[in-house]
Amino acid sequence: MFHRLRPYIPTALFALLIFYFGYQALTGDRGLLTRPQRNAALAARSQELKRLQAQEAELDSRIHLLSDASLSRDLLDERARVILGFADPRDYVIRTARRSD
Repeated sequence: MFHRLRPYIPTALFALLIFYFGYQALTGDRGLLTRPQRNAALAARSQELKRLQAQEAELDSRIHLLSDASLSRDLLDERARVILGFADPRDYVIRTARRSD
């Protein structure tokens, strides 16, 4: 019986390969049916990138203000007070929940 089916084995393997690659083309990680999930993930990552770029621009400006060439006394005073935990006696201190940076 095996001798009668032997000529069809390569055809069956080829058909299985076609089925496998066809299935992956439709439902795989980069398949045609997963495009909406990829687009949603891309939109979320784009929003995160914009947020991080804005944060980087803010940090760059603060770094520039703390550099030797253009030292901002107000920013230096603010950072020293935050780090050391001091306040000016004339300041009103309002305690808030600590941000997780």
